[in-house]
Amino acid sequence: MWIESIPNFSEGRDAETLEALKRSVEGIPGVYRLGFEADPDHHRSVMTLAGEPTALVEALVRVSRVAVERIDLRRHQGTHPRIGAVDVIPFVPLSGASLPDAVSVSRRLGERLAAELQLPVFYYEASALKPERKNLAAVRRGQFEGLADRMAKDPPDVGPIRPHPSAGAVAVGARRPLIAFNAYLDTQDLAVAERVARAVRHSSGGLAGVKALAMDTRPSQGMVQVSMNLVDYPTTPLPRALDLVRVEAQRWGTRVVRTELIGFMPMAAVEDIVRHYLGLWDFDRFRIVEEAVRQATDQS
Repeated sequence: MWIESIPNFSEGRDAETLEALKRSVEGIPGVYRLGFEADPDHHRSVMTLAGEPTALVEALVRVSRVAVERIDLRRHQGTHPRIGAVDVIPFVPLSGASLPDAVSVSRRLGERLAAELQLPVFYYEASALKPERKNLAAVRRGQFEGLADRMAKDPPDVGPIRPHPSAGAVAVGARRPLIAFNAYLDTQDLAVAERVARAVRHSSGGLAGVKALAMDTRPSQGMVQVSMNLVDYPTTPLPRALDLVRVEAQRWGTRVVRTELIGFMPMAAVEDIVRHYLGLWDFDRFRIVEEAVRQATDQS
C-alpha cells in the first residue's frame, strides 16, 4: 500500500533550514522524497513524499521535528496563510490504498506529533472530526497570530490546548489528489490579482472545486500571482481554470506571463491539458510512447 504526503513548511528563505528539512527524510527504507520546492515570497516550502505507511509516518515525524526546532513563527512574515511551522500535512492514497487508509495514517501521525513534539493537531478534510474543520481555510482562520484566542474557544483534536510558543499548530488530513497551480500576472497591482482570484474562486461564485488567492510575489518576481488549488480537477480541469484567469486578467488590462506547478499532477490532468489545447479529444496516456511501452511490457 502506497500513500503520498505533501507537508508544507513555513520556511522559504533560509538555505540551511531548507537543507535540514530535506536531509531529515533521507535513508528511511520504504519512503521516497519525490520533490521539494521553496518560495521566498510565500515564505513556504513544500515536500512531496511517497511510501508505505509506517515508513511515511516516521519520515514525517522526523521532518516535523526539524521544522519545530528551526522555524520560529514569531519572526515569520510571508504572503501565504499559516498556523504552524509545519503548517499542513495532507495524505493522498496511491497504489493499493483507499481514502479511509489515508485517514487512518493521518490519525497515527497526529497522535505522534501531539505526543512527541507537543504540537496541537487539527484534523481536516476526510480526517476531520468536526464538520466545520473539513475546509482547510477554516482551520487556518486567524493564522498563527490569532491561534491562542481561537484555541481558547476551539481546542484542537489532539495535543496541547495552547499553541506551541514558536511552532503554532498543525493541520493533518487525508484528501483526494489536487493540483497546486500558480499564474503570474504582468502587473504589480495586487488589487488586480485579488479581482482575478475572486472571479475564479468557487467560494465567491467562480469555478467548482477551485480555491484561489492573490499573492504578493513582487519582491522576488516583480509581479503578482494568482495561486490556485484545484481540489476537484475532474469537474474543473486545469485548462478551464487557466483560461478563466487569462480572460479576467485581460479584463483588468494585464495578461498571464507564465505559470507554475507546485509538486505533481495526476496523469489524468495531463490528458485533459492535451485534449483541450491540442484538440485531441480521443487522447489518452497510452498515446505517449513511453506509456505504451510500459503497458506492453507489463502485459508480457
